[in-house]
Amino acid sequence: YVLEDNLRVPSGVSYMLENRAVMKRVFPELFQSHSILPVDDYPSQLYDMLASLSPRPGPRPEVVVLTPGVFNSAYFEHSYLAQQMGAELVKGSDLVVGGDDCVYMRTVAGLARVDVIYRRIDDLFLDPEVFRPDSTLGVPGLMRAWRAGNVAIANAPGAGVADDKVVYSFVPALIKYYLGEDAKIENVPTFLCNDDKHRQHVLANLKDFVVKPANESGGYGVFVGSKAAAEDFDVVKRQVEADP
Repeated sequence: YVLEDNLRVPSGVSYMLENRAVMKRVFPELFQSHSILPVDDYPSQLYDMLASLSPRPGPRPEVVVLTPGVFNSAYFEHSYLAQQMGAELVKGSDLVVGGDDCVYMRTVAGLARVDVIYRRIDDLFLDPEVFRPDSTLGVPGLMRAWRAGNVAIANAPGAGVADDKVVYSFVPALIKYYLGEDAKIENVPTFLCNDDKHRQHVLANLKDFVVKPANESGGYGVFVGSKAAAEDFDVVKRQVEADP
């Protein structure tokens, strides 16, 4: 089953790649006796996809991975993917937007223009000129450069609207409508609490459900009925009834 859709800063693929590398060393006989598809080309496919977004023609665009820094829980992944793709790993302070509305990277040889940013920073921290003015993680003027078409950002700011937990319930219908085919992997059966019947069913059987806030990400606010403490049930019931 598809558990949810992550489109802002989807994290985790590097752990799968590392896990495969360890498995091949520890259990080589599994790979000798079974036909297991390789995953090694993921970084090169990711690079090719990012490079294809470049607004500037050229054989090898400058792709960077924008990380919040070493204290972020997914920093291993940011550095791993940058290394595997042959891309630069940068923090917001490593980038600057020039008067020409282009993004430049500070290097020992001077400023180098950046074509594509694979960002691993949430929208609200991307550009202190547009979003949170107290953010030290982003790049002042980045949205201005993006609007001017001088840099590509993946995933695009605002993409998080599609990993809303309510939108999730409609994705199979969206696939059917736009592509004329059924989803290859099913969603988990999902109930929307703004429907009276659904809400009553969920509240009457909370111990059997996982309840997620509609617009959170990163696992915040998730209630797992089978593992919840008794006092948590009342809290979730009040939250659902107050804002279904």
